[in-house]
Amino acid sequence: MELFNKCLTEWNAIIEALGQGEQSILVRKYNTNLKEFILYPTISYAHGNYLESFKDKYRHFVEENSFPNRDGKKMEVKYFAKVESVVEKPITRIGGLSNLHIWTDKHIKSYFKNQKPYVWILRVYKLKEPIIVERTRGLKYAHLLKEVSIDGIKPVLSDSEFAKIVQEIGNKKN
Repeated sequence: MELFNKCLTEWNAIIEALGQGEQSILVRKYNTNLKEFILYPTISYAHGNYLESFKDKYRHFVEENSFPNRDGKKMEVKYFAKVESVVEKPITRIGGLSNLHIWTDKHIKSYFKNQKPYVWILRVYKLKEPIIVERTRGLKYAHLLKEVSIDGIKPVLSDSEFAKIVQEIGNKKN
């Protein structure tokens, strides 16, 4: 049995977008040396007027998925991810990847200002069974207090769908 306890903390709406195939990338201000992790949901962005940061067609999706299932401090985890590659892109080139995420271009540009974003190409897998677990503290990465089995995980996107995404990102020159 393969067990895993490293996790990336991310807002639940984004995790669900990844887990339901609506999003295929994460766009970050930093690179990563962690190549595999459980996607651990947070609720940190689910306050205030956050909906304007998302494309119109995803606002209802974001509202429905703002909060994960939880039990006190424990959150339900459902997905595992592998970082297939990380590509550094000029902010002016991120708009060409708009179909691979649910954020508005305006939000992306305001978040990065003049920094070069890192595009994480993630292969996301659904766990065989969701599990409610707690994590250690950590802004980006953390550890689960209980290891999670990744046996029987299934990719969210087919091999051909994922290959198209990787090819599309590769074709968008820096």
